[in-house]
This record gives sequence, structure tokens and C-alpha cells, in this order.
Amino acid sequence: MPEPEARLFPPSRGVPNNPSLPVLIYKAALPADPKAMEEHIGANGWECRWRNGIYDFHHFHSTAHEALGIARGTARVRLGGEEGAEFALGPGDVLVLPAGPGHKKIAGSADFLVVGAYPPGQDYEIEKPNSATLNLSLQAIAKVPLPESDPVGGTQGALTRLWKG
Repeated sequence: MPEPEARLFPPSRGVPNNPSLPVLIYKAALPADPKAMEEHIGANGWECRWRNGIYDFHHFHSTAHEALGIARGTARVRLGGEEGAEFALGPGDVLVLPAGPGHKKIAGSADFLVVGAYPPGQDYEIEKPNSATLNLSLQAIAKVPLPESDPVGGTQGALTRLWKG
């Protein structure tokens, strides 16, 4: 199982990010096929709920953790809000976002396709940066329970070691 890059981001212009849980960036970790990717993530206890892309505006989720599997195509994505960092993503890559980090697609190929998944029982809201509600978002983030498994590596995956809360 590949070891992910782990990145923490401080709050950024109304994006809360997550003060204690890093974003996990797995490179070429899963099959670059939507069905096979969904089967793998589902077998590891996460619920695959949609296939689409990544919004082209900064947004975050304060009520759920999220896995974004790149099933097809390529993209450049900014994580962590305006002051965050840009990452190149390709087929088989997986982003595992704890509740809070901002994410935005900067550019993508015409065939860019993402599989979106969440831990059981967690529902996401699409939230935009807002400095006035930053403290409320941070309070909500602190209440999101840790998942029991990593969508890439299951119960033995890096998430279970790196997200001890």
C-alpha cells in the first residue's frame, strides 16, 4: 500500500481547513476505473455517492470527511484555500479530506472524472469561505467522528495511523 503525502493547512480567508487532521494525498493508489475504484473504496467501509468532477470554486465540508478518487483524466487542484497549495492529480490518485479543508479545481482535462465517497452516516454540505462563520465551522469540524477505516487501505491504512485525533 502506498504511503500518502500528509498536509495540514492553517485557516485561509474564511476556509477553516482542519487544525489537527491532515489531508492525505495518495498517488496512483487505486485502479483508474470508476467501477473498480467504487468497489475498492466500498469494500473499505466508505460509501461512494457520486461521480462527477471537483467544483471550480473554493469550498469545504464541515460535517463530513470526503474521499475523492480520480477515476479518469487529470486536474490541477488547490487545497487549503487561497493560501494553500496546488497539486497535480491523475488516474488512480485519491485525496482523503478530513472535514474542513478547502478544495477547488483550477484546471482539468475534458475526461476528468472523480468518485466521491464518505464514511457511513456522514452527510456533507457544500460550504463557501466565510470569515464571519469560521468559528462555527471549526466547532462543527471538531464534532465529526473519525472514520473506522481508510478508503484506500482499509483498517490498516495510513488514515487510521495519521488521524488519531
